[in-house]
Amino acid sequence: MTQNIVALIDGSIYSASVCEHAAWVAARTGMPVELLHVLGRREAPEKRDLSGAIRLGARTKLMEELAALDEQRSRLLAQQGRALLDEAHSILSKAGVSEITTRMRHGDIVETVAEIEDDAGVIIIGKRGEAADFAKGHLGSNLERIARASRRTVFVASRAFQPIEKVLVAYDGGASAQKAIDLIARMPLFAHLAIHIVTVAADSPSVRKGLDAAAQKLRDAGYTVTSAPLPGQPDAALGRLVEKQGFNLIVMGAYGHSRMRSLVIGSTTTEMLRSCKVPVVLVR
Repeated sequence: MTQNIVALIDGSIYSASVCEHAAWVAARTGMPVELLHVLGRREAPEKRDLSGAIRLGARTKLMEELAALDEQRSRLLAQQGRALLDEAHSILSKAGVSEITTRMRHGDIVETVAEIEDDAGVIIIGKRGEAADFAKGHLGSNLERIARASRRTVFVASRAFQPIEKVLVAYDGGASAQKAIDLIARMPLFAHLAIHIVTVAADSPSVRKGLDAAAQKLRDAGYTVTSAPLPGQPDAALGRLVEKQGFNLIVMGAYGHSRMRSLVIGSTTTEMLRSCKVPVVLVR
């Protein structure tokens, strides 16, 4: 079965970037794109029993008007959702993506993604949601929830798409980091990109041995790879390296050892996602 790219679309300024990154992934992998917009439970049409208000002296006409307003709001939100999907479809089509489907669902976004992710090769989501301009120092709550719960690779889109040529792999030797190396080795998404692997730790024979093994696996798969230990605190050291050397993409395991034990919940990856202006791929 062909896996697809699930691109999560909302009304935020990140949606265009999600589409552009989805188009980039599609062009390199040949995977079709499924655009998904989820209306939360608060936004979904609901049938509420307002009859209890009669005991407070409210009139039947007022209750009918309230119910009509609620239904109208739900219809408008659904129309907005369809408009967002249409615009996203247009962005992808202009970028040359031919296999595109759209889906609008009601309910919880994490539960919805869980229902459809068996067919997903990668899930793309913006770093922040519709409150992005009001919460620039915070990550989107949906991003954190999906990154914790999803069993698939999560591609966190930055605010604006930039051409991707240099990839930084944060490697700590843990199971998720090993899976990240395996993913890069087999996935055409990373073909012909320059790969640099770092372990945030003091230089030592054991650190070098782990880096050399990871680098050799990618070289055997045909990649041009460099590797080096990186001293310092993980989030600060990685952030400086991204800025200094102009990396366009970061790849990290979803869970790791020691200081990077739980990347989304822990401080290192939260800070990386919050501060870095490049997309981040989280590998389960």
